Amino acid sequence: QVQLRESGGGLVQTGGSLRLSCAASGEPFSTYEVAWFRQTPGKERDFVAAISWRANVIEYADFVKGRFTISRDDTRNTVDLQMNNLKPEDTAVYYCHAHAGLFNTVLEGKGTTWGQGTQVTVSP
Repeated sequence: QVQLRESGGGLVQTGGSLRLSCAASGEPFSTYEVAWFRQTPGKERDFVAAISWRANVIEYADFVKGRFTISRDDTRNTVDLQMNNLKPEDTAVYYCHAHAGLFNTVLEGKGTTWGQGTQVTVSP
């Protein structure tokens, strides 16, 4: 089973940018559907973006459309999330989620594998 590790989080001012990366190990990432979720204290994890294993299907939550871009590089076993025009409400722990199966499974956060998360903090 694949293992996931997120990186790239940090502190940024409103309007700034960050690029998160989800690195996979243990087996090739190329057959996995992958999504990013985020969570704030006391709340459930929210879907942010997802990319299919062929990268031919991409979905975004409405609140990030036009600001965030998900991409994958299977030669590097990574899926990145480019986040632009960040807002304080984007502050959260961001998690990578992967599943080798139906795309809807990873959209719903019901897949097999999660990373440990990376903190993103956007200051006013």
